[in-house]
Amino acid sequence: MAVRIREFCEGDLAAVLNIQSQAPQAAQWNAADYLTLAGDPFGLILVAEIEAATQPWVVGFSAFHRVLDEAELRNMAVAPSHQRQGLGRSLVGEGKRHLRELGVAKIYLEVRASNLPAQRLYQSAGFSFCARRPDYYQDPREDGLVLALISA
Repeated sequence: MAVRIREFCEGDLAAVLNIQSQAPQAAQWNAADYLTLAGDPFGLILVAEIEAATQPWVVGFSAFHRVLDEAELRNMAVAPSHQRQGLGRSLVGEGKRHLRELGVAKIYLEVRASNLPAQRLYQSAGFSFCARRPDYYQDPREDGLVLALISA
C-alpha cells in the first residue's frame, strides 16, 4: 500500500468530511471551515492518500494554522479502516516538516483526556504535556490536555 501525504485541494473535501464523520474524537467542522483554512495563507491542511489501482483514495487528514513562529494542530483524523498503520504519525511528521520550513518553532494541540491512543501518537512525535483545560470539550464534557512540541 503506497501512501502519499500531500496538501489538501477542494476535491478532497467530501472525503475529509466523511472521515471526520467516522471519527467522534475529531472536531466536527463544516465544509466552510476547511475551505476557509485551506484559503488562508497561514493555514495548512494535509491529506493521506492511498494510491489504489483505480484512483487515489484519501484516508486521513490533518489541519494546522500558524501565527508567526507558532502553529496549532487544529484537527486530525484517519479513517477507522486505516488506523494503527502509521498514517497519523505520517500526517503529523509531514506537518512538522512543512511548518519548520516556514519558520515555526512551536506546535500546540488539544486532545481529550480520555483519548489515550492520540496522546501516545503525539508523545511519540515529540509533543509533551503543557496544561489541562477543565471541561474544554462538550458532548461528552471532558477536560482537554494541551500538548506542545518545541523546536518543531
